[in-house]
Amino acid sequence: MNQYAEAFAAFNQDAESGWLKSQRIAAFARFEHLGFPINGVENWKYTNTKALAKRDFLLPKTVDLDAAREVLKARDVALDDHRLVFVNGVYAPELSNLSGLPAALVVEPLSEALDKELELTCGMMGRLAGIDCDVFTALNFAFAGEGAMIRIGNHQVIEKPISLIHLSVAGDQASMSHPRILVAAGANSQVRLVEHFLGSEEAVHFTNRVAEVVLERNAQLTHYLLQEPGDQSWLVNRTHVEQKRDSRYYCHHINLGGKLVRDDLVCDLNGTGAESEFSGLLFGRNKQHLDIHSLVNHNEPRTYSRETYKAILNDKARGVFNGKVIVKKDSQQIDAQQSNANLLLSDQAEIDTKPELEIYADDVKCSHGATTGQLDETALFYLKSRGLSDELARGLLTLAFANEVVDKIDIEPIYQLVETTVAGHLPHQVNLDDL
Repeated sequence: MNQYAEAFAAFNQDAESGWLKSQRIAAFARFEHLGFPINGVENWKYTNTKALAKRDFLLPKTVDLDAAREVLKARDVALDDHRLVFVNGVYAPELSNLSGLPAALVVEPLSEALDKELELTCGMMGRLAGIDCDVFTALNFAFAGEGAMIRIGNHQVIEKPISLIHLSVAGDQASMSHPRILVAAGANSQVRLVEHFLGSEEAVHFTNRVAEVVLERNAQLTHYLLQEPGDQSWLVNRTHVEQKRDSRYYCHHINLGGKLVRDDLVCDLNGTGAESEFSGLLFGRNKQHLDIHSLVNHNEPRTYSRETYKAILNDKARGVFNGKVIVKKDSQQIDAQQSNANLLLSDQAEIDTKPELEIYADDVKCSHGATTGQLDETALFYLKSRGLSDELARGLLTLAFANEVVDKIDIEPIYQLVETTVAGHLPHQVNLDDL
């Protein structure tokens, strides 16, 4: 871990003394104490981080904006949005757009929030995802300095989506970034947040991102997590959501690959009537490794959760799904449903699935289930008997399998991006324009 120690010393040496600096030091000490997880750690049983630990990643000093523009031109989602763009973790105002923000909406880079509102920002940072959470969260806090601060006032309905573009491009060396995202949605507010992780194929980058989200009474957040960081990039994500009474959190989680992608999603349902819904698709190919861990804590009565995850794996890709629901004592009249279905397109693809329920109350309606298999031969025969080629029949059945998740995406450009990307990466590519 010498490279991290050297990078941290350089990063923290010029920081002003105070709470944040002391917390960074404590966070890095925690990171050094824990070390990268090994397979003996239960939460990392199926995900090996040895290759990540061996790489020398440095904080970028400069970024190639021309290369960033090229990636955005080719692969960006065309949205009418409020936008922050980060290139290898560095805020790029030239590529961002914060014009026309409503008066009751604050969207700003974390670096500016720390300069202008240090006490408020520090009060939010680490409240849900502190340095004792896990080793990657501690590492993120140690390098906390950039990311986004988003605050929505009470009774506000934000019409335009808020987009955070995490873009990695190739440089002289392998680089890393540790964005921290802070979201506070006021009572009776509604907002859509799009986080898009993009990477050029040449980029060797490690993104270690942490988001902390607080939804006040009757607030609603629809969160789109679009992940396509590039085949040579690592992405570790933690999202921790605290929900007050009658709040709603809807997460559309689309993982379209990367060298190694790990997501931890945590929802604390802390108010009666709170509702969360995770809808996710993992699409892996080549030797990609995609890992999703979710945890929903039903801490109050009459709370609701839905979780639907699907995985499509080809070649030697490996997927992991570990979904856990905990119903606390005296949290009665709970409704929690969890489903995981997996489609393997290759004999060498692999999925490890582990749905879990822990229930400490008796008046509940909870279920979970997992299935793994290949394409239905009867359905294939039916389509081919209607004149479709074997390749097209397989492609259409695979897309139909994904559509339960994809069809829930209600922003048309995002829907088209996901559908087109999945179709284009199938073993026998499906050109949707020809259908």
